[in-house]
Amino acid sequence: MLCAIYRSPKRADTYLYLSHPADFSLVPDALRKSFGEPVHVMTIALTAERKLARLSVDELRQHLDESGFYLQLPPKIESLLNRESAL
Repeated sequence: MLCAIYRSPKRADTYLYLSHPADFSLVPDALRKSFGEPVHVMTIALTAERKLARLSVDELRQHLDESGFYLQLPPKIESLLNRESAL
């Protein structure tokens, strides 16, 4: 299975994964509007050997099979104030 990855020009570190060839009609209108005009980053083969940064290939395939897309948001940054007060 091939997967096309797009980045958002409006939101830093926000990526949209779609089965290749990409079918943007599967992405809800509200998400498409907030994401902005997708910028193609790369197309990858989803193989068992492939390592992804934030989820497994199996998890990504499940998202693509169920909803047709996967939205990767940036990780939440813990507030330094919260971290220091916890010590």
